[in-house]
Amino acid sequence: MPDTAAPPSVLFVCVHNAGRSQMAAAFLTHLAGDRVQVRSAGSAPADTVNPAVVEAMAEVGIDISAEVPKVLTVDAVQASDVVITMGCGDACPVFPGTRYLDWQLPDPAGQGIAAVRPIRDDIEQRIRTLMSELGTCSRP
Repeated sequence: MPDTAAPPSVLFVCVHNAGRSQMAAAFLTHLAGDRVQVRSAGSAPADTVNPAVVEAMAEVGIDISAEVPKVLTVDAVQASDVVITMGCGDACPVFPGTRYLDWQLPDPAGQGIAAVRPIRDDIEQRIRTLMSELGTCSRP
């Protein structure tokens, strides 16, 4: 059972941790601040975050240019209250008491900014819904 005094923790998982999971983590961090602990990781992390994703997030005032894809660990999954895969078929270890979601989203890899924008906007709406479910509100 998670500690009720601690903020909820959310882990976003995608194979390369270079696009969808980075956008989701950035939106949740931006909107929830320290009211949610946010992580993202991938089973086969890329060397860098997708440049079109960085550009798309900059358009909405969120700078992820310094982010680096991270490797998925069992510890990260076990430490999370909610684990969200991004429709990329990644499998995560399953632990009791952890909520698992799979968001079916198109892969922005190899796509230009015009294709990334609707994915970004979809992720933002899903994050706002998740925050409502977690009982956290957007920062003003």
